[in-house]
Amino acid sequence: MKRRSARIVAVQCLYQMEMNRVAPDVALHAAMEEALTDNEAGTDVTNADALLSYVKEQLKRMVPLIPEIDRMLTEFLTGYQVDRLSKVDREVLRLAVYEMIYSDDVPPKVAVNEAIEVAKHFGTEESGRFVNGVLGKMVKKIDELKANVETK
Repeated sequence: MKRRSARIVAVQCLYQMEMNRVAPDVALHAAMEEALTDNEAGTDVTNADALLSYVKEQLKRMVPLIPEIDRMLTEFLTGYQVDRLSKVDREVLRLAVYEMIYSDDVPPKVAVNEAIEVAKHFGTEESGRFVNGVLGKMVKKIDELKANVETK
């Protein structure tokens, strides 16, 4: 299973959850169905079971953390509010922050680069630069952000 494919499916799930107010399992089913049939995003589904399992576990851990992730993002969104971002940019940023702060197996710079690529694919012409700018500021304070999470 390729992590980029997992990130694509995860962003699609988060978007579905936000737009349609559905549970993570419903969103995951819809995203996997799209990946297996239409696959406009070019998701690698050669090991669909592993992909499904990985994304399901990531969502299970991430979804309860969204309010905390949004609070962190607010600090770095100069001139923006989380709820006013494009839905795609918001979900890409949320996933990247989750990976940067809460995942021990994803180096922050990898999370940033992957987020930029996913944002370019799903977002607007400016999405990649915007995501890079926000996450770039966060990377500079990554140790402080992680320490704040660990002390809570």
